[in-house]
Amino acid sequence: MGRAEARRAQKQRGTRGTTRSRAANSGNGAATGADAGGGKAKKGGIRRFFTWKKLLGAFFGMILLGFAALLGLYFYVDKPDPNQEATLQSNVYKFADGSIITRTGKVNREILPIDKIPMHTQNAFIAAENKSFRKDSGIDVKGLGRAALQAVTGGRKSGGSTITQQYVKNYYLNQDQTVTRKLKELVISLKVDQEMEKPEILAGYMNTSYFGRNAYGVQAAAQAYYGVNADQLTIEQSAYLAALLQAPSQYDWAVASDTSKKLVADRFNYVLNNMVEMGELDAAKRAGMQFQPPIKPKAAPGMEGQKGYLIEAANAEMRRQGVSAEQIQAGGWTITLNIDPKKQAALEKAVQDELESKLDRKDTKHRPVDQNVQAGATSVDPKTGAIVAMYGGTGQQDHWSSNALRTDFQPGSTFKPIVLASALQNKSRTQDGKPITPNALYDGTSGRPVVGSDVPFAPQNQDQQDYKTGDSPLITVQKATNSSVNSVYAQMIVDVKPQNVKKTALALGMRDREGWPEDKPAMALGTMSANTVEMAGVYATFDNHGKKVTPTIIKSAEHSYRQYNKVQAIGAQVIDSSTADTVTKVLTGVVNDGSGNAVKSGAYEAAGKTGTTESNVAAWFTAYTPELVTVVAMFGEEPGTGKQVTLAGTAGGGRAGGSSFPADIWKAYTLAALKGAKTGTFDLDDAEMGEPVLPPSPRTAVTPSTTKSPDPTTSATRSPATNSPDPTRSQHTPDPTKSTTKSPDPTKSTDPPLPPSGGGTGGPVKP
Repeated sequence: MGRAEARRAQKQRGTRGTTRSRAANSGNGAATGADAGGGKAKKGGIRRFFTWKKLLGAFFGMILLGFAALLGLYFYVDKPDPNQEATLQSNVYKFADGSIITRTGKVNREILPIDKIPMHTQNAFIAAENKSFRKDSGIDVKGLGRAALQAVTGGRKSGGSTITQQYVKNYYLNQDQTVTRKLKELVISLKVDQEMEKPEILAGYMNTSYFGRNAYGVQAAAQAYYGVNADQLTIEQSAYLAALLQAPSQYDWAVASDTSKKLVADRFNYVLNNMVEMGELDAAKRAGMQFQPPIKPKAAPGMEGQKGYLIEAANAEMRRQGVSAEQIQAGGWTITLNIDPKKQAALEKAVQDELESKLDRKDTKHRPVDQNVQAGATSVDPKTGAIVAMYGGTGQQDHWSSNALRTDFQPGSTFKPIVLASALQNKSRTQDGKPITPNALYDGTSGRPVVGSDVPFAPQNQDQQDYKTGDSPLITVQKATNSSVNSVYAQMIVDVKPQNVKKTALALGMRDREGWPEDKPAMALGTMSANTVEMAGVYATFDNHGKKVTPTIIKSAEHSYRQYNKVQAIGAQVIDSSTADTVTKVLTGVVNDGSGNAVKSGAYEAAGKTGTTESNVAAWFTAYTPELVTVVAMFGEEPGTGKQVTLAGTAGGGRAGGSSFPADIWKAYTLAALKGAKTGTFDLDDAEMGEPVLPPSPRTAVTPSTTKSPDPTTSATRSPATNSPDPTRSQHTPDPTKSTTKSPDPTKSTDPPLPPSGGGTGGPVKP
């Protein structure tokens, strides 16, 4: 082949290559077009910025930044000196006039070296709080991550803190729940772990932790709960003390509820099982171990009489306002209470004179019931919300927890005014469409099945008494309140709807606790739990014309480097003034003409309500003047077990209702507390009693009571009218198991019985 031919052949090969290249490019273009039309998008736009490589790079970059920040904090944050809360301080508690109630004294703490704490006790605390303690670096990364995840997902919360972190929090920092404090805790924990030996850290933790009962550290806890020194603690006792740290107040066996006792048992078993898992306890030995209940708590010096109860109430209020138990018990507070020393003395004397002096707590053979009697009371100024006096019991040496604050008993018929308030507030109507007012008519027949409820209910009245007006089974709401007629209020709550009544109760200051029977008519009889402080707040709100009153025992609380946010005692209008004033007007009828007649006096004007619960396990008297609201309650509690038992037979007598001892205490206290003060009358211009009703025929009287209780008259507001509802009777079958609260027992007043007012029952009331 010549040179010219060779050049031509090379040119042809180049042309073919160019053609193939163009064809390939054309094919790629076609494919791209197909992709565009067929759905396979070319990588571009936002996807170019969020590839897996870039996301992983960003993630690890953030981790590196986090470690860099933590490293910077490690060198920036120095281990501080011990905080003031880890040093010796005391609290000072004062009466409202500035006089000192008590000082908490030195913090109850005795520092022990680790070699004075048994190894099985050490292991119990590690098992309870931080199984990896002896191996970790002061923080638990997995635990922190788990806690963070649970916080985000809303799962069961866990602390994620190691023993080292908790020691740092107790000794160097404080209990604030802030991000800054938590970061400092992490950094200082790392430094402490580097600078201190593990046994030294563990000893510091066990010596600074708060166990309740004013006990700091394991030595004080051993003495407070088992009456022994720490070196004498058994494994079981150690497991309980370790379990106690999770919730000292809730897990104290002496005051724990049934629910709390179950939680204690679960935590106790958790500790022992972890000790087995750690290899620090033989499984066979663990199988034979049982919980050892702690000893009965003793009142600390300076806490005798009512002092301990007042301090308990003040500390409880501080905790509700965000101050932790550790912050309180560590000291440094000057706390002034609203307690008026003169009124406090008057309340204590009233309980002593009208109840305790009549009991024989030592004669278990002839007066066995007297051993079971517990009393509690709270007195509030309705204009300020200040708790001016409180009675918690005979003393913490006899009964550790305050009867004024306990919530394990029902308020009984003292709840009925709340039902009436809800009816008035919601402008509710009877089954035949008539407005519910104090003069509305209801069937007073005992055991009458309620109408309009999906839940059958037919409660008996006290002594199965039928209440009538002449020949008619109808009585006014005023009369039903005076005599605490269960059948009327059971029907009324159905007419109002239990859900509406619950809303009213919560608005007035009652607390929503587990077991509130919001869909059952039995709620009308006070079948939920409450304490004297709550009920004082409810009735104070009535007294305050419907403006919310939240009783508060703390006047001020001062600390060198902390602030205390006081309770807002007087709040917004939660029910109309007309509703509140109408309830007050009705309750004056209870005192003047009804079951509260025992407290009637020319020294004051009063409104109130008695309450006695099923089986007579509790008796209440809740009443108020324009100046003072006071709740007095009695509870039947079997010593040692906490079991609710009857009060019938108290002081060798019969049934102990709200109109007996509680009313006597209320009257004696109120007369003394208001002595020398200018008392007023209720301003009830807004009260709306409703249409008056036709008085009964003078030839027929209300069926007399078979008890010694006076048969209260109907309201003095009666005058002729024509609105008599049709007393339609339900065909529901009565459920005897639903009957609960009964109306109160006889009044013990020495005042002469009052004649009926208006066109009453046709004759004088007989005692």
